[in-house]
Amino acid sequence: MKIFVHLLVVLCFSVTVSARNVVSFNDGWSFKKGPFDSSPSVLNSGFLSGKWDKVSIPHTWNNKDMQTEMANMDWIRNPQERFYTGEAMYKKTYTPDQSLKDKRVFLRFEGVGSVAKIYVNNKFAGKHMGAYSAFTVELSSLLKFGEKNEIVVKVDNTPRPDVIPVNNILFGVYGGIYRDISLIVTDKVNIAVTDYASPGIYISQENVTNKTAEANVKIKVDNTTGTKRNIRLVTTIYEMDGKKIKDRKETQEIVGPQGRHFFNHKFVISKPHLWQGLEDPYLYKVVTQIIADGTVIDEVVQPLGLRHFELKTGDGMYLNGKKVPMYGVCRHQDWWELGSALTRKEHDTDLAIMKEIGATTIRFAHYQQAEYIYAKCDSIGFIVWAEIPFVNRVSTSETENAKQQLTELIRQNYNHPSIYVWGLHNEVYTPFEQTIPLTVTLHDLAKSEDPYRYTVSVSGYNKIDATANNYADIQGINHYFGWYGGKISDIKGWVKDVEQKFPDHKVIFSEYGGEANLDHQKEEVGEVGDCCGFDKKYYESFATKFHEIQWGEISQHPYLLASYIWNTFDFGTPLSSQGGVHSRNMKGLVTFDRKTKKDPFYWYKANWSKEPVLYLTQRRVTERENQNTSVTVYSNIGAPKLFVNGNEIKEFSIGTTPVHFIFNEVKLEEGENIIEVKADRAGKAYEDRIVWNYSPENKMVQDDSLPQERTGEHIGL
Repeated sequence: MKIFVHLLVVLCFSVTVSARNVVSFNDGWSFKKGPFDSSPSVLNSGFLSGKWDKVSIPHTWNNKDMQTEMANMDWIRNPQERFYTGEAMYKKTYTPDQSLKDKRVFLRFEGVGSVAKIYVNNKFAGKHMGAYSAFTVELSSLLKFGEKNEIVVKVDNTPRPDVIPVNNILFGVYGGIYRDISLIVTDKVNIAVTDYASPGIYISQENVTNKTAEANVKIKVDNTTGTKRNIRLVTTIYEMDGKKIKDRKETQEIVGPQGRHFFNHKFVISKPHLWQGLEDPYLYKVVTQIIADGTVIDEVVQPLGLRHFELKTGDGMYLNGKKVPMYGVCRHQDWWELGSALTRKEHDTDLAIMKEIGATTIRFAHYQQAEYIYAKCDSIGFIVWAEIPFVNRVSTSETENAKQQLTELIRQNYNHPSIYVWGLHNEVYTPFEQTIPLTVTLHDLAKSEDPYRYTVSVSGYNKIDATANNYADIQGINHYFGWYGGKISDIKGWVKDVEQKFPDHKVIFSEYGGEANLDHQKEEVGEVGDCCGFDKKYYESFATKFHEIQWGEISQHPYLLASYIWNTFDFGTPLSSQGGVHSRNMKGLVTFDRKTKKDPFYWYKANWSKEPVLYLTQRRVTERENQNTSVTVYSNIGAPKLFVNGNEIKEFSIGTTPVHFIFNEVKLEEGENIIEVKADRAGKAYEDRIVWNYSPENKMVQDDSLPQERTGEHIGL
């Protein structure tokens, strides 16, 4: 038997490799921005001959106007006066080699905002509705091989009621081809390329333990030759090094000329190396090949992380039977002056910052994000919440598009082991006659596509039993106690109340946070934020206090199965002007340009990260009005020593968590004061230092008034 298996492996590899070819199609594009005097359904050469600008893909035309101040105050009635949403064109000349005439040729777009129509030589090739999912169009029958071909992509990011999101209120839908384009060439017998732009293979897993794990590889195969074909279908599971074979299956199949064909390779993997999140993100490599006449004519490679997620009600997340903390952050994809047109460099930067803070789980909100970032989460070990952009408003016309985008989200990302839950909606309410049945439909669709993962819907009301809740596996609650209503410490009574009244519900605190404009600084703040308006003060010290109190409470309640800070980074809100800045939400722990980490960032890093943290807060409140003050230190390396102008202050109290040290008896000298903190761990010394300037005159220039408690629900801005 051992000899037979060895010979089989040798024979299987004794083949010619002529598999699919995937190359970047990002270069050589020209761009023309609308609005256009006319917009013919089939383009003409006269229209294409005007002035065009050379651009690089990824590209967006809204990287500036969706992030800056309004052109005039009439923007509420006419948003076009503030930023451009509408039509634009991209074109490129492509000369395919004659050798491709007997192949299939596709273009795969990873993201176009938001409706795209593709033309080849003035003929319609395909259309896609939705800014955040990938899509594929086949060009084979439209191309002239050995000649120049004109490819035109017509893009339109005008909000419309039948494409989610239906508006730009919570975030901006940046226009353009803002993610990569790939040219894919395959044989006429191939693993499906046009199955909602998925990989064409789906790896499901069951009964995962450290002894055995069951995996099934479902393979979809197309045949456009016009006759039946005999093929060998081979799936090989490699160890993480990509060389050593863990398991292998081979079957002889007949692929008819009609319809799409479905095949399965089932594995029982003994002694699996499990994917254990950040602790051990072990990935197998699954290679599926079609072999015909001794040649590999197609091949797809996918990751396999063997794991089992279980959210235990009132307890928390268990990964492969081991409880793991769900320290969560949210991420919008846009960057200052880049919009959503990002490269791998920006994605890597964001993931590095989220890893630095000590996060274990990420909510990619409120839409499908780049394929690269999901793949990186697999290899880093983050636990991921992925969702569609069904947010904020109900139009009653979005049903089919919501279903389409959920199908795309699931099929395109099915094989990523990091994803544990599919998000169905975020803060969509009336008319409930649309929201409720659509949520039920989306839940059923998700369970049909993927019965192995959870679903979640999110409410902006702090009521577990509010209308439109509880039509998914998990109820997410977005609430900002002290910001949009009440005061910060109201979270304490709320969480105790829901624990008692809804003990059998799976509940996640899906968003919480407070805005911080680094130009707004104040020593003392209350428990009510100065929200909301352009002339309001978004003090960093309020955001710091907000997170100190809220995380202190969240950390004591495993009833909240996970919590997600809104947001890791400041982001663009083109229809909002608040806190002295146009078009920006400043709830981020890090500034829009990723250059400055605010005080609350270090609060979470001290609480979550295993890296040593010693940090003095209020470092930007340099001009002090109170001679007698307190000093706050975050330290996860033990009790710190505080020195003010060289004099040690020994008395301190512990705040809301064990890393929270508050020195209350501090007296400043008039003029410059040097504040130093020191600590050591395992023989290594750590220190931090800031400078405060005290003057009695500072009291005259600081606003002493504090906002009063308000009531009201979260409006999502």
